[in-house]
Order: sequence, then C-alpha cells, then structure tokens
Amino acid sequence: MKKLLTLGLMTFFLFSCAQKTETQNKEAEPKAVKTETPETTASVKKPIATIETTMGIIKVELWPDKAPVTVANFAGLANGTKEWTDPVTKTKTQRPFYDGLIFHRVIKEFMIQGGCPFGQGNGDPGYKFEDETYSNGSEITGEIKDEDTAMRVFQAVFVPYLQSSGGDKTKIDKEIMDITDECMKTNSGKPMMKHPVEYYKEKTKFSGKVYQQGNLIAPVAYGTICMANSGPNTNGSQFFIVTKKEGCDWLNGKHTVFGRVIEGMDVAHKIENVEKGAQDKPVTDVKMIKVRVE
Repeated sequence: MKKLLTLGLMTFFLFSCAQKTETQNKEAEPKAVKTETPETTASVKKPIATIETTMGIIKVELWPDKAPVTVANFAGLANGTKEWTDPVTKTKTQRPFYDGLIFHRVIKEFMIQGGCPFGQGNGDPGYKFEDETYSNGSEITGEIKDEDTAMRVFQAVFVPYLQSSGGDKTKIDKEIMDITDECMKTNSGKPMMKHPVEYYKEKTKFSGKVYQQGNLIAPVAYGTICMANSGPNTNGSQFFIVTKKEGCDWLNGKHTVFGRVIEGMDVAHKIENVEKGAQDKPVTDVKMIKVRVE
C-alpha cells in the first residue's frame, strides 16, 4: 500500500498551516503518464490571472475545465470575492488575498512559491479543499479487497473525518480510531478490509462517493501553476510556478495543476535566481503587488 503509515501520521498534523511543495530524489526514473482530455472546445475563453510583482508581470491562463474548484478558489481570493479568515485578527474578511504577499520560497531550476499570508510557508486562508489531480474512475462500493482500494477509502473517508476532530482523539469513533492505529502500526490497509465501504461512510457520516483513481488530469510541467500542499486534499492559498524546463514528473498526481504561464516566464526565472537565505527565502522580498483574474 502507498505509505499508509505516512498518511496516517500526517492526518493529525494537517491542522497546522504548513504547506510546501515536495522535493524529490531527482535520480528517480520518470514515468509515462496518461492525461485526461478535457471535453471543451478551443473557442472557450479561459480566465487570465495577472500577477504584478516587484520584478515584473506574470500572466497565467487558468484551466477551469481541468480544475474548476481550484480556479474558482484562486480567482475568488485574488479578486476579493471569496471569504477567508485573516490569520492575525482571526476574523472573516473578503478582500484581495494575494496583494502584498511575497514569494517566500524560490528554488533555481525548480519553482517559485507564494501565497502564504505569513510569508513563511505556514499560512492559509482558514480552510482547505480537495485535490483535482485525477479524474474519477469507477465508484468504490461493497467489500474492500485490496490495498489500493483501502488507500482510496482512507484518503476520501478517514482523512476528512480525522481532520474534523481537530486532533482530539476523544471526538473520534473508537473503532475508526482503532483501525487507523492498526493501519499505522502495520503500514498496511488490511485492517480496513474487515468492513465494506458503506460501513465506514455511515460511521464517519460521509455522504459523498468514493472512486477509484482515473487518469492524470494534467502533468506538473514547465510553466504550469500548481497548488502547494501539506498532503492529500490540503489545498488553501499557496501556489507555485514550475521553472524547471523538463517539468517535475515526480510531482504528478500530488499537486493540482490549474493553469500555465502565457507571458512573463522571464520574470519567473528572474525571481528564481534572486539571492536566497534560509529555507530558500529571498533575502530581499519579492512581492506580489496586485493579483487579479479576468
């Protein structure tokens, strides 16, 4: 099973705001990927995000046909039409989120990352939302017969339920907690195979559907804009733009890709080459003066 132990341990720390992209062993062999073909026509005009920075302007074509939830979130935060929680005052607000924020993490020949209200990589808009990395395969119902299916159920049903407890185990159903602990202890999904999917949905009051993994929607390619996260379904406001010419195939399926730069990649490259200090943070702030989506 795909590192259930790591996912399980992560569950109780998802309440922290730390969000980051994943670095990887660059010696890993690239894998061929099959991407989902959106059912749209070329005539459909896509929204454009204009990111005005202290080093120039970056224009990004957004892809609502591939990542509608993510694009709506980004546009809503950028334009000030979506409500978010001010991390300082702890009050709800509705103003342009990105204006004045910095690119807090830049790595040459990899990416530039911004969108943290604290400018440190540990902030979000006060909520998290789901990934849009793969299309849905067939619905999972009935018995859980293999590790991959167990993983899908764990991510879709267990993780949101455990997150909702705020890390307080007393708020979690005892059997669900016991199964989670057993999965973590054995680094296996076999403990989940004792009950059908419907049993877990009822126990956790999960009202949605669980699907097998379908095709990759879009690869993490050069010039794409992607959501930064701290694990599955922990998107908020932080994003990164890929500056690696070969793309970052090791991140495929781990980060939602919701657009690509159509103007200003030279600016992105300037930003990735600035002098950096600890944790790849620019010594001199590179600010987003204004971000709008039209």
